[in-house]
Amino acid sequence: MFKSKIAGIGKYVPKNVFTNNDLMKYMDTTDEWIQERTGIKERRYGDRTGETTTTMGVAAAKIAIERAGITPQDIDFIVFATLSPDYYFPGCGVLLQRAMQMKDVGALDVRNQCSGFVYALSVADQFIKSGMYKNILVVGAEKHSFGLDFSTRGRNVSVIFGDGAGAAVLQPTEKENQGILSTHLHSDGTHAEILAMYNPGTHANHWVKENKLADFDEAEMGEMFFSHAMLDKAQVFPFMDGQSVFKVAVEKFPQVIKESLEANQLTTADLSLLIPHQANLRIAQFVQKKLQLREDQVFNNIQKYGNTTAASIPIALCEAWEEGKVKEGDLVCLAAFGSGFTWASALLRW
Repeated sequence: MFKSKIAGIGKYVPKNVFTNNDLMKYMDTTDEWIQERTGIKERRYGDRTGETTTTMGVAAAKIAIERAGITPQDIDFIVFATLSPDYYFPGCGVLLQRAMQMKDVGALDVRNQCSGFVYALSVADQFIKSGMYKNILVVGAEKHSFGLDFSTRGRNVSVIFGDGAGAAVLQPTEKENQGILSTHLHSDGTHAEILAMYNPGTHANHWVKENKLADFDEAEMGEMFFSHAMLDKAQVFPFMDGQSVFKVAVEKFPQVIKESLEANQLTTADLSLLIPHQANLRIAQFVQKKLQLREDQVFNNIQKYGNTTAASIPIALCEAWEEGKVKEGDLVCLAAFGSGFTWASALLRW
């Protein structure tokens, strides 16, 4: 059986840099407040016109494809992870296929939010192993800036997120000491609503009743897919109970990282680099301390880009590789935790 390797990787971040001081023009916050809680100093926002989740994905994909030494016509399957698609439907996969003038290959969209890229990588890995495809394009891209509440009311969420895209080309390899060693996927929907975007949606208040969501006015919020009441009550923006998310994240992150290492009879001492989903620098630092990893064993770039959800791991992996921090033979772990809750890891030998 083949294993799959990352043959090429690319990233794209918009040119528009938005600092914490810039956010102070729109909400009651400070640079110190944001950095203390998240570690973020700035993030990138896509152009208000002409730049979409898909176009950013295309930009990253072109780099990854070129670095893999192939052309868009060689791609035989697409897996696109995002929570911020251009359209409610169809998904971004087909839009990317059209934009890059590829053959009429299959395109799969993954909706696993922060864990999206690792889930997408795992799906692609299985297709490579089975021999079904030989050149799979995996993309993680987000344009959060279009869906954030830039007011004091929404600051706990809005200060965290940024825009960007990352992409990787997976190919088969017969080398014994190369490629994706294993992937590990998990979910627990028990507390799905503490990190979610409720509306627009088709829930018809079902989960409001089941989970006793106090934020909803049942009489107004569930009768339509979209309504003025949803706008008036800011129900069209993401909701996050940050403290609750933090508590679960710092438990599941180390677990899934250890799971990947133990599955391959390895330890944290063998790890060349951990690339966590860039959710919050404080979470990454907690995980680093808990696993007793050295500074040079963990790569973080959330300070520059914020949380780019499904794009954060491929952006960070690409940047680490470009900076020479990922080299041939290195053992690299990718790990993510996010809305759902879902959490996942992938262990690979570069």
